[in-house]
Amino acid sequence: MFRSLRRALCAAAAALLLILAGVGAQTVHADPAAPEDRAARAAAPGAGYWHTSGRQMLDAAGQPVRIAGINWFGFETANYTPHGLWARDYKSMIDQMKSLGYNTIRLPYSDDLFKSGTVPNSIDFSGGKNADLQGLGSLQIMDRIVAYAGQGGLKVVLDRHRPDAAGQSALWYTSAVPESTWIANLKALATRYKGNSTVIGIDLHNEPHDPACWGCGDTTRDWRLAAQRAGNAVLSVNPELLIFVEGVQTFNGVSGWWGGNLMGVAQYPVQLDVPNRVVYSAHDYATSVAQQSWFSDPSFPANMPGIWDKYWGYIFKQNIAPVWVGEFGTTLQSTIDQKWLAALVSYLRPTGTYGADSISWTFWSWNPNSGDTGGILKDDWTTVDTVKDGYLASVKAPGFPSGGGDPGDPGDPGDPGGGTAACTAAYTVSSDWGGGFNAEVKVTNSGTVALKSWKTTWTWPGAQKVTSMWNASYTQSGSTVTAANADHNGTLAVGGSASFGFGGAPGGGGAPTVSCTAT
Repeated sequence: MFRSLRRALCAAAAALLLILAGVGAQTVHADPAAPEDRAARAAAPGAGYWHTSGRQMLDAAGQPVRIAGINWFGFETANYTPHGLWARDYKSMIDQMKSLGYNTIRLPYSDDLFKSGTVPNSIDFSGGKNADLQGLGSLQIMDRIVAYAGQGGLKVVLDRHRPDAAGQSALWYTSAVPESTWIANLKALATRYKGNSTVIGIDLHNEPHDPACWGCGDTTRDWRLAAQRAGNAVLSVNPELLIFVEGVQTFNGVSGWWGGNLMGVAQYPVQLDVPNRVVYSAHDYATSVAQQSWFSDPSFPANMPGIWDKYWGYIFKQNIAPVWVGEFGTTLQSTIDQKWLAALVSYLRPTGTYGADSISWTFWSWNPNSGDTGGILKDDWTTVDTVKDGYLASVKAPGFPSGGGDPGDPGDPGDPGGGTAACTAAYTVSSDWGGGFNAEVKVTNSGTVALKSWKTTWTWPGAQKVTSMWNASYTQSGSTVTAANADHNGTLAVGGSASFGFGGAPGGGGAPTVSCTAT
């Protein structure tokens, strides 16, 4: 229903893939961080395993933390490895994720990874790329990705996305992959990464949907009961992990996104043998994935907070448990989708106001080859879609900031007083056809405190006029333009950036120097 397009790869792209040869039988287990490294990071927010307390996740030291991450898919497909390794080295991918301010990677996988005949493919080893992955099996590649992510301070959530590479399943089991196999493989992963707190938890099954139910009591369809069985099995071998439980499609006749309906939690919460381990996960999408009734409501987008409250937001607001929006994404091509994303980011609670007392998230996706959403990366697997990434700037949390003080305090945790607010701006012309042009300005927080807002100013040498602008508001007086942040991208963490774009006419104006003012 909602996923057939997003997982599809274009046949032309498949022709570019390189086939991995000579897979060896050597097993390389993921090593936990050395004791001295763990000690060095002990005081940093996010260190160690996490647990829950009410609506918050806390690190090993009891500091509030939250996930602000990205989905990197591919392990769940017939490539049996994250996508894009045909274009780049995996370490450069993870470095770029970190540089953009994402602090967690959600790694989808399928149960095919546990089959002896599974061979990862489509990895480029030329020019020294991915050199340490050569000859490894899929789980061994996962080990390397987890290890490198952990070295950079990132966390990983493993997502059982599909029973096999052929496609998703409504229920957590199929005739070919019974519940016993699902649970055995979950336990195998939990055991594999025991003692390695880079892996903070497992998302038990991706997007349960009709005929899956919540609280109906039918053990063949009741996802809540299945999540309890699987969650307890995982915790029996690794009691430190978080158990991420997605919703269903329909509860009491009310339907929503696959995996996005958590209305049943109020009456039927997931109860595990180890306390403070459940995180509820919702998925939410825009019209580029599928149409929903709320998009055509005359009050849209003002109606959206109420929709989210009903399906999953109440869990956070009523302090029942943490909520993680494990997937949300859009091509961002329509005005409706742009308004939807801006509204959702605001609903997730911007870092500058709420710190870690926010709803966690992982954006779908890092990959550009997601058919109905696209990704943070463009089709060259290197260039960042700065407009899409810019929408997320206010809710990012690089380095797992604790939020400072009382996590319920709405004060700005990024400004303890005495810091310097500063920003820089870079102007780039993306196209110029003489009669008009398109350009982009990237604003970067170059100061020592988080920013609440920013504005930029430049003067063209000729008669250029702004004809339209997105992700910022503007005024123009003569040849001088002043552009200020939109509501969704004014807050910037230290080192963070946001971009806005515009069209203008006539062309030929070049790239003027842009000044930036921060507050």
